[in-house]
Amino acid sequence: MGIHLKRWAFCLAGALLAGTASAGDVQVAVAANFTAPMQAIAAAFEKSTGDRVVASFGATGQFYAQIKNGAPFEVFLAADDTTPARLETEHATVAGSRFTYATGKLALWSAKAGYVDDQGAVLKQQDFAHLSIANPKTAPYGLAATQVMDKLGVREALAPKIVQGQSISQAYQFVSSGNAELGFVALSQIYKDGKIVAGSAWVVPSELHEPIRQDAVILTQGKDNAVARAFIDFLKGPQAVAIIQSYGYER
Repeated sequence: MGIHLKRWAFCLAGALLAGTASAGDVQVAVAANFTAPMQAIAAAFEKSTGDRVVASFGATGQFYAQIKNGAPFEVFLAADDTTPARLETEHATVAGSRFTYATGKLALWSAKAGYVDDQGAVLKQQDFAHLSIANPKTAPYGLAATQVMDKLGVREALAPKIVQGQSISQAYQFVSSGNAELGFVALSQIYKDGKIVAGSAWVVPSELHEPIRQDAVILTQGKDNAVARAFIDFLKGPQAVAIIQSYGYER
C-alpha cells in the first residue's frame, strides 16, 4: 500500500471512529505546489459546510498512475491541464466537471537573502554547486523549469548541477534545507499576500515557459458523492478564489 493510500485509509478510519455521520468527506488528490492554498481552502470549506476534505499531496504524474490503478480519490487538483484532460478521454472523470482552478507561476528561489537577483542573472553566472528542480517527467513545474533553461540557453551547461525532486515539494525542500543553493519552485511556496516570505527570488516571466494551467476534475469514484460536487463549487467561489490569488496564482 503506497503512502497516499495509507493516508486515505488512516483518515477514513479516523472519520468512522469519530462517528461523523452527519458530515461527509471527499478524498482529494492535490498537486504538491498547491499544498498551502489547499490547506486554507479545506479549512474554509469545512467551516462553511461541515464537510471535510481528506487531501493527499504529491506529483501530478504519480497521482495519474495511482488513479489508473484504482486509488480511491474522488477529486483531482492537478498541476497541469493535460493530465485531467487525459483522464477525461479515458472516461475516468465526471463529464463536464473539469475546469481551470489556477494558473501557476514559476520562481527561481534561494533561501538566502540577496542570492537570487530579480532578473535571474544568477543562472548564467553559474556560481553555485546545485540547482534544484522537480522531475519534469512527473511534475509540470519541473517541465516548466526545463523550458526556461532552454529559452535562456543554459540547460546544457547547468545539467551537471541539477538535482531533481520527485515533486515540487521535494525540490523546495532541497533549497530550504541548504542542499541546493537555489532552485525552481512554485511561486505559491514562497509567496503570501503580495510578497516573498523568505530568501530571494526571481519570478519567472510567463513567456519563458508554457502556461501552467492547473485543472480540477471530479473523478469517476466521486460521481455519487455530493460533497465532491460541493467542494468543486466552493473551489470556484469567491472565498476560495481570494485564497488562491493570495498565494500568487492567477484565476
